[in-house]
Amino acid sequence: MRKLFLPFLLTVSAWSQDTLTLPQAEDLAVKNHPQIKAALLAAAAANQVTVQARAADYPTFFGSVTAAGAIDNSRLAAGNLNNPIIYNRISTGITASQLISDFGRTSALVLSARQRAEAQQDTATATRAAILLQLDAAFYSALRAQNVLAVASETVKNRQVIADQVTALANSKLKSGLDLSFANVNLGEAKLLLADAHNQVRASFADLSAALGLPTPRDFRLVDPAEPSPLATDPAPLILEAEARRPEILSARAQFAAAQSFARAEGDLRRPTVSALASVGVNPVYDDTHLANRFAAAGVNVNIPVFNGHLFSARQTEAEIRAQAAEQNLKDQQNRVARDVQVAWLNADNARQRIALTVELLQQANLALDLAQGRYDLGLSSIVELSQAQLQQTSAQISAATAKYEYGLQRSVLDFQIGVTK
Repeated sequence: MRKLFLPFLLTVSAWSQDTLTLPQAEDLAVKNHPQIKAALLAAAAANQVTVQARAADYPTFFGSVTAAGAIDNSRLAAGNLNNPIIYNRISTGITASQLISDFGRTSALVLSARQRAEAQQDTATATRAAILLQLDAAFYSALRAQNVLAVASETVKNRQVIADQVTALANSKLKSGLDLSFANVNLGEAKLLLADAHNQVRASFADLSAALGLPTPRDFRLVDPAEPSPLATDPAPLILEAEARRPEILSARAQFAAAQSFARAEGDLRRPTVSALASVGVNPVYDDTHLANRFAAAGVNVNIPVFNGHLFSARQTEAEIRAQAAEQNLKDQQNRVARDVQVAWLNADNARQRIALTVELLQQANLALDLAQGRYDLGLSSIVELSQAQLQQTSAQISAATAKYEYGLQRSVLDFQIGVTK
């Protein structure tokens, strides 16, 4: 009565299906997922902050048109120490200013902005990797659900045959009503397993569609991924690789460097700034007793901070403390990555071992069911023994059908923890 179980991909004719491989699914997720798009947009926005900081090194130009009317001998007398006279006029001109030197503050700000942009790009890379890991988990979960559905379908078929046989024997008074009840209970349990498997398949495809960035659930004909490369025998080199490649560590390292650069820039606030200013223009309407029809002037200005209520020193101290906090965040990130790689390697190694163990378990369960079926047919045992053997075979079939997908998922987790890009 036993049939050799072979995992297969179940197609659901009620839904329109497209063939989908894991690399194709990852490409779709990268193109469609809104979180990846949002992270890339945030990285692009961060690049503009660098342009903003660098703008202080370039000259600025602005045009002006001014019209003024005043009573005779009018001067600004209140609100200012000087009292400049106001002349009736209409004037237009162009003013240009150029920072000559701020003793390194602008360059430090530009460097800090560039490092923060790099950190944001690393964050976008980390977001992309996290989404692809979610996709891999959904993909393998859908494959696992399909194979569990195959097991459940085969189990219902086999137990239906046994239930029909026991029913015929019970009608012939060759088996008791208790045997018939146990056979029907086993069949009912198999149908419950089948119903749960159908539901899990639909739920897994909903998760897969969401991971692909699709607005509505879709069904696919999934293709088994290629076998992973051999697993490393020692996690120590993987930890070193993760420290060099993991985008979270790269982002934290860039954030720390940016915080240091910003602290230097805040320290440069106490240095002088030297700038040049020039203005040229014409006066179409003017008082010719006091103004000419055109004007031009240029000058150099030096600002030297003297005292501002400890504002600059407080800003520098704040920036230095935040840089120290960023350094501690980097160390914490490195510690957590080392732990995550170690755990991921252990899980992958365990999943690899489970493949061979589940195959052996299925062989033993099939043998046990053959023996139990033979003993029951000869009347040497009760249906309880047969039912237990059936349950053990079903459990072993599910374990064998899902073990390789669990290993594939754990390898994806390990690649994510190492920082392998796809």
